[in-house]
Amino acid sequence: MPKPKVFVTRLIPEKGLALIRDFCDADIWQDELPPPRKELLARVRDVDGLVSLLTEKVDGELMDAAPRLKIISNMAVGVDNVDVAAATARKLPVGNTPGVLTDATADMAFALMLSAARRIVEGEKYVRDGKWKTWNPQLLLGADFVGATLGIIGFGRIGKAVAKRAKGFDLRVIYYDPSVPSTSDATPVDLDTLFRESDFISLHVPLTDETRHMINANTLSKMKPNAILVNSSRGPVVDPHALHDALKSNRIFAAALDVTEPEPLPADSPLLGLDNCLVVPHLGSASKYTRDMMSYLAAQNLIAGLKGERLPNCVNPEVYG
Repeated sequence: MPKPKVFVTRLIPEKGLALIRDFCDADIWQDELPPPRKELLARVRDVDGLVSLLTEKVDGELMDAAPRLKIISNMAVGVDNVDVAAATARKLPVGNTPGVLTDATADMAFALMLSAARRIVEGEKYVRDGKWKTWNPQLLLGADFVGATLGIIGFGRIGKAVAKRAKGFDLRVIYYDPSVPSTSDATPVDLDTLFRESDFISLHVPLTDETRHMINANTLSKMKPNAILVNSSRGPVVDPHALHDALKSNRIFAAALDVTEPEPLPADSPLLGLDNCLVVPHLGSASKYTRDMMSYLAAQNLIAGLKGERLPNCVNPEVYG
């Protein structure tokens, strides 16, 4: 019996890839950059399954180009790159990889927060540029943590993991998330209160119509002048032009971004010219164990879908009726 044919849009870690190769006839995109749209549409023409990354737009056009498609397995927890409604209308289950990246992403959010607050990257550049001549009591003064307030927007798995880490730094933790009831780990507040009271703001929301550019000129104007903004969710949650203006005018103290709009940022982006804006290349889940497990969950979802079984992690379970 022939193996089901699948297209994997990038070379993913071997832990998941080995499962896929064993069960499937796998066409794996080898280039470092994602497949161009025209190539992606051509490659899915006769596949039974698709393993996608957040860099691929999986929409109705692509689904219709793949008449044999049974399963879309997205190697990410977020599925904003997938038109889930279009998949549901076509009875296609969509899998994601939640849970396994919680701690790694929370660690990255805290690393960004610490780096921006204590101006680590600025200090490292200061040394490499040969500017360090002596100890200076006024050099690169940063922010303190003890007694400061951390506001978390989005209090799901990752937001809660960040709150847990914050307790060790004696931070007061508040959060905004209407879907999460009151918890002993943090104090729920409305969004205006969070912007007004927070010394640090960490974003942990999915990208939706409601969260797109929720950080904008208006909300930035409500923040403290010493506020530090951290985004490890999705780039378009933050309006980059408004953020640039706020940082350049010192309306807020600093920002640290693991994700950007667009992604990647072009080398001539005005944000990259600011000393008080730290940008890293979407490394939130980039630990060896985490990426291994993400690939493994993606493979499990793929194989379950190909077998006609319920996906271990399905974002649109209504397809099962």
